Amino acid sequence: MREYTQFYINGEWVDPVTPHQYDVINPANEEVCAHISLGSEDDVNTAVAAAKTAFESYSRSSRQERIELLESCVEVYKKYYADIADAIREEMGAPQSLAITAQAYTGQGHLEQAIKVLKDFQFEEDMGEHRVIKEPIGVCGLITPWNWPVNQIACKVAPALAVGCTMVLKPSEVAPLSGYLFSQVMHEAG
Repeated sequence: MREYTQFYINGEWVDPVTPHQYDVINPANEEVCAHISLGSEDDVNTAVAAAKTAFESYSRSSRQERIELLESCVEVYKKYYADIADAIREEMGAPQSLAITAQAYTGQGHLEQAIKVLKDFQFEEDMGEHRVIKEPIGVCGLITPWNWPVNQIACKVAPALAVGCTMVLKPSEVAPLSGYLFSQVMHEAG
């Protein structure tokens, strides 16, 4: 039984302001496979404040620093790959073969693709008499559905990291286990 009742805020695992336990059900056998805590308005406000503070420095990071961060994310993701696949199997009731091939791979694939795009992305572009400068917009609020959970997380987190944005991620409470592990990957990657 997984106990994932803390939130990852401001670079550390913290207890919810007001714990609200929620059972995660494996749809393949209809058994409880984990306990999580649902967030409150106070938890969201704390996370947003932390992301705003982090944005001030992260938005000024260089392209090379962000590439190196994403490369670190890929390496740590590979370390957790089997655990992420197993979490997907549990939270979605997915067959192990699907979880370990297509499902878990999408997270790694989005991180790798973000690196490829970032290496040549033009943040400044002259358009006639005008120059268009693309810059980080701020804190991104990322809400993901239950289906293809790591895919939905990584296809939002990877580009946000690549362009210098910070974020608050709210994975589906129905399929949050791989999101929890994805947060551990991000933490270890720096």
